[in-house]
Amino acid sequence: MTRIEQSISESIAAKQAILSDTAFLQRIQDAADIIIRSLRNGGKIHFCGNGGSAADAQHLAAELSGRFYYDRPPLNAEALHCNTSYLTAVGNDYGYEFIFSRLLRGTAHAGDVLVGISTSGNSKNILEAYDVCKQIGVTTISFTGASGGKMKEHSDLLLNVPSSDTPRIQESHIMIGHIICELVESAMFPKQ
Repeated sequence: MTRIEQSISESIAAKQAILSDTAFLQRIQDAADIIIRSLRNGGKIHFCGNGGSAADAQHLAAELSGRFYYDRPPLNAEALHCNTSYLTAVGNDYGYEFIFSRLLRGTAHAGDVLVGISTSGNSKNILEAYDVCKQIGVTTISFTGASGGKMKEHSDLLLNVPSSDTPRIQESHIMIGHIICELVESAMFPKQ
């Protein structure tokens, strides 16, 4: 088996493990339902992550605020890391671990949702954000790897991909995120 074939096989195996886990599939539905409920009540969906997970956070926020499968009104969703002036100022003045929590203190409201994406589940800036979310009534959904890391104990809903390989985890994160976006879009804007 070539390295290419092995990588594809490993990606399929991670996704097959999710497909075979009915409890995990239910948690995907639960995540979509939490987001739908928030949006229907005027809430905002915040996304955060670091590195490749920041790219996934921005990608999924764009799927909701732009469009996914079809033209429809935008949904209130945003990735927290997109303002580089804010990011560098707060990182420099307060510390990188506070970049998300400080922004949430100024922009989040009770009933909102924060989707935190971290393959390790141990990102300090996401954990700080979760502390703020608990204080102000924001529901937290975690996308992590198998162990869930520290985020496991601090999030309201855990989607921990059954893998410890970062690329395979990230590939599954975007699949799960796309499924959630499809469920949200179709619930918020049913096709006539």
